[in-house]
Amino acid sequence: MGIGASGGWGDDDRAVELTDDFVVLPEQTADDTDHGWGERAGGNDDWLLAERPPHWD
Repeated sequence: MGIGASGGWGDDDRAVELTDDFVVLPEQTADDTDHGWGERAGGNDDWLLAERPPHWD
């Protein structure tokens, strides 16, 4: 590769250092939490499991 039409070097010629601790996107966004949905923390998983229909077993 060489000098591009704009007179500068292309992105292919650019040196990029990658590290293991570089995070592009977080694992979970703030709006993907109970607080982000305006709900209180905790949940009702125990109740949902107790109310599970018998034909699901």
